[in-house]
Amino acid sequence: MKKEGIHKGQTCPLCGNIYFEAPAVSRTDGKTSICPDCGTREALENIGVPKEEQDKILEIIHQHINR
Repeated sequence: MKKEGIHKGQTCPLCGNIYFEAPAVSRTDGKTSICPDCGTREALENIGVPKEEQDKILEIIHQHINR
């Protein structure tokens, strides 16, 4: 039986952080696996959200995920 939601640690090629969640796919090439945070950042950048606001959004996401 396959276990869902368990991922081997991977290193994000964009930020260098190790992550264990399911990867996001980079919007740059449509095939590179990146960490969920970088995936969120790419999506937010795509709609013009500045880096400072991205940081705040990711902080809120982390507060709710790590409960």
